[in-house]
Amino acid sequence: MPLLLLLLGVSVFVYGWLARRNSTLTRACRWRLDRRLGPSSYKCAACGALCDPGVGKLPRQCLRVT
Repeated sequence: MPLLLLLLGVSVFVYGWLARRNSTLTRACRWRLDRRLGPSSYKCAACGALCDPGVGKLPRQCLRVT
């Protein structure tokens, strides 16, 4: 039984780590596609930062400087 609890704890930790490692997006960043600037340009509704990650990709990082 203790082995199963240890395995469960490790698997929850690994899942949390894998789910968060590719995204630094915070709740403060709200990226909106702005086609006036280009076909793949995004503008943050919260701070006004601009990002062009490329066609078919979404911005993954907060560019807000505070």
